[in-house]
Amino acid sequence: MNISTLITLFLLMASPKPAFIDSPLVKEGATLQKLAGEFAFTEGPISDAEGNVYFTDQPNDRIMKWGIDQTLSTYMQPSGRANGMFMDSKGSLWVCADEKNELWKIDKNKKVTVLLTEYNGQLLNGPNDVWVMPNGSAFFTDPFYARPWWNRKDMKQDVQGVYFLSKNHKTLTRVVDDMKQPNGIIGTADGKKLYVADIGAGKTYVFDIDAKGKLSNRKLFCEKGSDGMTLDTKGNVYLTHGDGVTVYSPEGEKLLNIPTGEGWTANVCFGGKNHSTLFITASKGLYALEMNVQGIKP
Repeated sequence: MNISTLITLFLLMASPKPAFIDSPLVKEGATLQKLAGEFAFTEGPISDAEGNVYFTDQPNDRIMKWGIDQTLSTYMQPSGRANGMFMDSKGSLWVCADEKNELWKIDKNKKVTVLLTEYNGQLLNGPNDVWVMPNGSAFFTDPFYARPWWNRKDMKQDVQGVYFLSKNHKTLTRVVDDMKQPNGIIGTADGKKLYVADIGAGKTYVFDIDAKGKLSNRKLFCEKGSDGMTLDTKGNVYLTHGDGVTVYSPEGEKLLNIPTGEGWTANVCFGGKNHSTLFITASKGLYALEMNVQGIKP
């Protein structure tokens, strides 16, 4: 055996191999796979009804698409510095457009409608994450993170809040005003519960939602904040943070942690043909993990 062969064998033995993730939630033998990594910072993954996944590369001002055919493409550029996103039941993509602190809706033909940019006559801090109810109304978080593309360094709103946009998109109401820095947000498929992460306080809360979008029965869900969130069809809640993806049962019991090995794990969604692949945006990469559970289809 020559020296070059010995070196090759040594490197193969020394190279870290993806660890199997042992959990009933994860497909047996599955490992976390890096699908792509040529981005500046990935955020906002969400899937359409077919399972195609859309996500943002905010510093490069673009929305990307990972198709069910395993191909990567640019869906929209420029994209209003898109951040968090959600796909509604009609196939329209709701986008927290950070460039001008706006909330957008992009239809299937890529027509952009600016839904709002102000509250009480003042510029929003910066819509960050959005969830659309089954009836077409929406909740979104509005924390303040100063951006290098802004010409301002202070927030115009008096608090970092959570807002409700009515079904006709004409009435905007602040529904939470006492969180330190709300960020990730997601609701149940029946539109009856809303999860909101206060990443600044390191906590996640759950609310009841009535038919008119009013929140009540606020409860502490877990002692962990989150950048982005998703749910599976069993009601498990997936939170993202510096330590990867952490999964909690509907009762708030920690079930699983999925480390990504990246400095920051920003967001997560289900997608793929059966909506049983967990897609994770972490720093400069897009990752995927095959699961035994499915996500909620738009």
